[in-house]
Amino acid sequence: MDLNLKNKTALVTGASRGLGYAVALGLAREGCRVAVNSRDKDKVEAAAKQIAEKTGTKAIGLAGDVTDASLPERLIDEAVRAFGGLDILVTNAGGPPAGAFESFDEATWQKAIDLSFMSHVRLIKAALPHLKQSKAASVLTITSYSVKQPIPNLVLSNSIRAATVGLTKSLALELGGAGIRFNSILPGWTETERVVELMTFRAKQNGTMVEEEIAKQSKDSPLGRMGRPEEFANAAVFLVSPAASYVTGVMLTVDGGMYKGTL
Repeated sequence: MDLNLKNKTALVTGASRGLGYAVALGLAREGCRVAVNSRDKDKVEAAAKQIAEKTGTKAIGLAGDVTDASLPERLIDEAVRAFGGLDILVTNAGGPPAGAFESFDEATWQKAIDLSFMSHVRLIKAALPHLKQSKAASVLTITSYSVKQPIPNLVLSNSIRAATVGLTKSLALELGGAGIRFNSILPGWTETERVVELMTFRAKQNGTMVEEEIAKQSKDSPLGRMGRPEEFANAAVFLVSPAASYVTGVMLTVDGGMYKGTL
């Protein structure tokens, strides 16, 4: 299937590794020019170089921390300057720390809100003037299946990512008339560096090995394993593409069946 992504332009945040990188690579393989962002300048520039070398498509790296309120506007401006416009925005950020409710002070909650909610708000707001000029405008927020089925020891993520889902659905309704589609993907446990960090936290708590914790968590999926980043990316690339032009306001779980509900 031709996804009609050739010569489209995209900005993907949190994309020097993990799910964000996989999505940016997937878009570039379809001929979409991509700007990738992460906090570390060297890592994000290396990621952009890898994407360009693997796909032959233009890719640029833009460094900066999305929790900085002034960054989103700069990221959008730099991407638009490089590509002449913006068609696709993928908002992604690393998750807040694991831990029990009583272990977090108010400052930690605020940092988590800036990371896992306000980063989406600010990026979307900065991108809207450019997306309104696109004939194939699409926004994808990356959240977690925890918004439907809370994950133990992730109270910050469970709570705050739910706000991003509410934002995504609201904007799908509010801005559909402007021709902009808004969707979210709710990934389950996927083999990324972030998941290894969480499994390491569990292993320390339980006095086990990381490999044991990964094996235990994998049993939650009927498929008996965690997902691979490229499997997540395949769904994401389709959702943001013109091939999904009548799909908006969708909260799609890509979790190997880990979410046990029916809605």
